[in-house]
Amino acid sequence: MECNTGGLPDSCILYNFKKRRVSENFVISSSEIMRNVRSSLPILNSSDYYMKPSLEELVTQELQDPGYCSRVPDFTIGRFGFGSVRYLKNTDVRGLDLDGIVKIHKHEIIVYSDEIDKPAVGQGLNKEAEVILILDSRSLNSKECPGNDLVSKLKQSAERQGAQFISFDPVTGEWKFLVEHFSRFGFGEEDEEDVVMDDSAAVQDPDQMDDAEIYDVDEETPNFDEVELSHSLPAHLRLDPVKMREMRLLMFPDGDEADELSQESSLDKEHVRSLHNSAYPASHRSSPPVPRKTPLALLEYKHGSFDSSPPGAILMSQQNKGMPLRTIKAGFKLDMKHETPISGNYARNIVDAGLFMGRSFRVGWGPNGILVHTGAPVGSDKGHRVLSSVVNFEKVAFDKVVRDENDKVNEELVDCAFDAPLNFHKGINHAIKEVDVGTCKLRFQKLEANCTMLSEISHGYCDIIERQLAVPGLSSSARLVLTHQVMAWELIRVLFSDRQQKGQVESLGADNEEDMMQDVKEVSRDIEPEALPLMRRAEFSYWLQESVSYHVQNQISSLNESDYLQNIFVLLTGRQLDAAVQLAVSRGDVRLAVLLSQAGGLTLNRSDVARQLDLWRTNRLDFSFIEKSRLRLYELIAGNIHVALFDVNLDWRRFLGLLMWYQLPPDSSLPIVFETYKHHLDKGRAPYPLPLYIDEVPPNEAINWNSNNHFDLSFYLMLLHARQETDFTFLKSMFSTLSSTPDPLDYHMIWHQRAVLEAVGVISSNDLHILDMGLVSQLLCSGKCHWAIYVVLHMPHCEDYPYLHVNLIREILFQYCETWSSNASQRQFIENLGVPMEWLHEAMAIYYNYHGDLSKSLEHFLECANWQKAHTVFVTSVAHKLFLSAKHTEIWRIAISMEGHKSEIDNWEFGAGVYISFYLMRNSLQEDNSMTELDSLQSKNATCQDFISQLNESLAVWGSRLPVDARMVYSKMAEQISDLLLSTIGEGNTRDDQLSCFDTVSKAPIPEDLRSRHLQDAVSVFTCFLSEVATT
Repeated sequence: MECNTGGLPDSCILYNFKKRRVSENFVISSSEIMRNVRSSLPILNSSDYYMKPSLEELVTQELQDPGYCSRVPDFTIGRFGFGSVRYLKNTDVRGLDLDGIVKIHKHEIIVYSDEIDKPAVGQGLNKEAEVILILDSRSLNSKECPGNDLVSKLKQSAERQGAQFISFDPVTGEWKFLVEHFSRFGFGEEDEEDVVMDDSAAVQDPDQMDDAEIYDVDEETPNFDEVELSHSLPAHLRLDPVKMREMRLLMFPDGDEADELSQESSLDKEHVRSLHNSAYPASHRSSPPVPRKTPLALLEYKHGSFDSSPPGAILMSQQNKGMPLRTIKAGFKLDMKHETPISGNYARNIVDAGLFMGRSFRVGWGPNGILVHTGAPVGSDKGHRVLSSVVNFEKVAFDKVVRDENDKVNEELVDCAFDAPLNFHKGINHAIKEVDVGTCKLRFQKLEANCTMLSEISHGYCDIIERQLAVPGLSSSARLVLTHQVMAWELIRVLFSDRQQKGQVESLGADNEEDMMQDVKEVSRDIEPEALPLMRRAEFSYWLQESVSYHVQNQISSLNESDYLQNIFVLLTGRQLDAAVQLAVSRGDVRLAVLLSQAGGLTLNRSDVARQLDLWRTNRLDFSFIEKSRLRLYELIAGNIHVALFDVNLDWRRFLGLLMWYQLPPDSSLPIVFETYKHHLDKGRAPYPLPLYIDEVPPNEAINWNSNNHFDLSFYLMLLHARQETDFTFLKSMFSTLSSTPDPLDYHMIWHQRAVLEAVGVISSNDLHILDMGLVSQLLCSGKCHWAIYVVLHMPHCEDYPYLHVNLIREILFQYCETWSSNASQRQFIENLGVPMEWLHEAMAIYYNYHGDLSKSLEHFLECANWQKAHTVFVTSVAHKLFLSAKHTEIWRIAISMEGHKSEIDNWEFGAGVYISFYLMRNSLQEDNSMTELDSLQSKNATCQDFISQLNESLAVWGSRLPVDARMVYSKMAEQISDLLLSTIGEGNTRDDQLSCFDTVSKAPIPEDLRSRHLQDAVSVFTCFLSEVATT
C-alpha cells in the first residue's frame, strides 16, 4: 500500500476533482489545490504501518468536503502483525506526524512517548480509543496455557493499566481493550512470563522470525539503562537521568535498590545463556538483545519493595487519567471544594520524587494547615497508585470540632467552641504586665483566680458545653467527647475547690443541685478541718456514680431480667444501692436485701460476711448448692473485689469505685484511694484508665487506641490531687489532647483547663507552649485572629526567647491581614489588647502593596513610620498618578509629612524632594519678584539649573524602577519650569543671560519636539545677537 504523501501526482488530484464547482469570481489553480490538501494530510512514511482511511481516501474526502481531515470518523492506525488503534470519535489528523506519535511494538503500543509534547486528554490522538494488540500465537500454541487463565490475566493486566478489557481471540491472538487516553499500554516482564510469551521464546527459532520482528527487537533494546531512565521522573523535570540515578545509588546503596539491580543482573545473565543455547547466527550473538523492562519511575514507591507494581503498568494512575503530564510553570491553584481532612491514618508520602531528588525534595506547608505533597491522598486505598509528579493539596482538619455530622461547619458550634469559652475566660480577673520588647510594649495577661472561685468557674464552662450539646446535628462521638469535658470540669471542682463558709443550708454539690449532690445538710459557720476530706470524698463518690451510670444502664439493658442476682451485681458496681435493695425485695430475697442495705458501710459488717465465707470454706461447704451470682455478691459485700470480679470485664471507673466503696475503709481519704488504684494498675490487676470517648464509644465507631502512656484526663486529675506527679513529663501527658478527645488537633478546651488549674495554683509550668500554639492554629483556621492574639498574650514570657510573642503576633497580623482588617470588631479587639498600632499598619501596608493598592499601602507605611518604604512607594507608584490627576495638594501633603524624617530616607532629594522643589520653584516663578534672591534673571536661571540637574540625577538614581508615567511627569515638571523661565526673559536682559536660559532648558528632560522648538528660539536670539554685533 502506497503511504508516501509525495507519491500522489497532480494529474490524479485534478482528474478526481475536475467537476468541483467554484465561485464565478474565484478560481483555484492546481498548485494551490495541492498545497491546501497536503497541509491537511497526516504524515506516515513507515512501510509496515497503515492507516484507515488511507491517504488516497483522505485526499478524496478533503477535496469533496473541505475540512474533512479535522473530523475523520473511526480513524485507525496500525502496524502489520503487531496491532492497531481505532479512535471512536472524530479525530483531527491535520499535520500529525504519525511516525513519531504512534509506536506499535510487540505486545505494546505507545502514543506520545514524550510526555512534554503530549496534548491534553481529548486532544490530538490522546483520547478514547479501541486498541488491538496481536499476541504471539506460536508461543501460545507451543506452551500449555489454559484459555480461561489467559483471559483472566489479560483482564487483570488491562484493569491494572486503567484500560477496559473487551475480548481476546485465541485463534488470531487479537487482544482488544478500550482506553480513555494514552501513555504506554501493553505487557511487562511479569505479565509475559505469566502467559508464556517471553522474548526468548520468539528467538528460539530464527528461521521463523520475519524481518519486522528482528527489526523490532534490535531497535527497542540496545541499552537497558537508557530505556529505563528515558521515562523517569528526572526526564520529566528536565534533569539528567543518569546523574539522578547515580545520586540515588549513593543515597540508597542497600535494601530494595540493591535487590533490584541484582535481579536485573541475574535476568541479563539468564537471557544470555538462553541465547547461547539457541540456533541464532553467531553474528548476532555478540550483541544479544536485552529484555525490555518498562520503568516504574512515575509510580508510587511502596515501602519495602520496588516490585510491588508490575513493570508493564501504565504510567498514568487511575485517579489522574484525565490529567496530562506536563511541566507546569505556573503556580498550583488549590481547589477548596475538595478538602481532605487528615485523619488518624498516616499519609504515604514516601515516593520516588524523594528518592530521585534527595534533599531538594520536601513537603511544603501553607497557611491554614494546607499540606502540599506528592504522595497518595490521605485516606486513599492502599493499592491506589499515584504519580509522584502530581502535587496534592490537602488541608489538616483543625476544625473538626466545629463540624456537624454532615461534615459542615456550624456557626453555632464555632461560637460554643471558641467565642463563648474565650469570652468567659476574658471575663475572669486578669493580671496585666507590661513588658518592653525592643521599641514596643506588650501587655501580657495572666488569669487570676483562687480555689473558692473554682466552683463558679467550672459551672460557667459546663453551661457553655451544655449549650453546645443542644446544637442539632452533632454526631454521637462528638456528644460523648462533650460529656467527657463536662465530667472533667465537675471533677476539677470536686477535687480542687475550697468550700466557702456559709451560715445557711447548702448542698454538697454546686449551685446546680440536679447535677451533683442531692443530700442537703446543715453546714456550720466553722467547719472542722477533719471533716473536709470526708466531704470531698462524698462529693467525689457522687461524681463517680454519675460517671459510671452510662455503663451500668447499658449493661443492665443487655441482661436477662430473670437473673435478678446478676442485675443486682451490676447495680452495685455503680453504687446504686437503693435500686439493688428494691430489686431484691421485689423478688422476695429479704435477707439479701438486708445485706445489700449495709454494703459499703461499717468495716465490722464486711468482716462478718468475710468470716462467714471463710467458715463455709473451712467446713468444706458444697458451694454448688449456692448460685454463683449470689456468691459473687457475698464476695463483693465482704470487700473481696478481685474474687468477685473473676471473669468479669469492668471499666476502670467502676473498679476504682469498688475499691473505694467496698474494699477500703469508709473513712479513707481520696489520696489513699487513688494510690491504691495506682498500685493495682502498676501490678496489672486493674483495668487501664482509658478515656471516656474510648470506654463508651459505640461498637460501630470503635477507635484504634495505642495507650503510649496516655491516661484519661480524669485519672491525671486524681493523681494531681494525690500530689504523686508534678514533673513536666507528667503535665505534658496530662494536657495531651488524647487524654480527653480523639482529635489530636483539638486544644480548645484543654487550654482552658490548664489555665484554670494554673491560676488556682494546682500546677505551675512555663513550657506547655504546645497547648497555646495548638489553640492558636485552631483559631486561625476558623478566622478568629483576635482570639489567637489573645491566646498568644497569655503565653508566659521567657527571658531566653524575648521576641517569641512579637514574632507570633506579627506573623498572625501579616498572614491573616485580610481577615482581621475587614472585620471592624476584630480590629478593635486587637487594638484593645494593646498590640502596637504600628504593627497593624505595617501588616495592612504589606497587604495592600501585595494586592496592588499602592495608595492605601503608602498611607499605612506612613502610619507605621516606615519612612524608607513609604518614600519608595510614593516615588515609584503613587506620586506620578496623583500628578497626572492634578491632585497637587495631596502630593504636597504626603511629601511634607515625610520631610521631617528625610534623614532616615535614602535619596530623599532625588525622590520626594524633587516634588517639593518643583512646587516651591513654580510658585516663586509665577509670583513676580516674590523672593529677592530670584529678582534677577541670572539667579532665576541658576535655581532652574539646580532643579533640572536634580531631575536628571533622580532619573539616573531610580532608573528602571520609575515607570513610563513617572518619567512623563518628570518631563511635564521640566516643561513647566522651562516655560516659566523663558517667559521671564525680557528686553532688559542681556543676550548672554538669554542664551544661558536656553542652555538650561536644553538640558531638561523634555520631549524632543519641544526641545527643537526651544532650540529654534535660541537660534533666533543668537541671530539677533549677531545682527546687533554686525551693526555696531
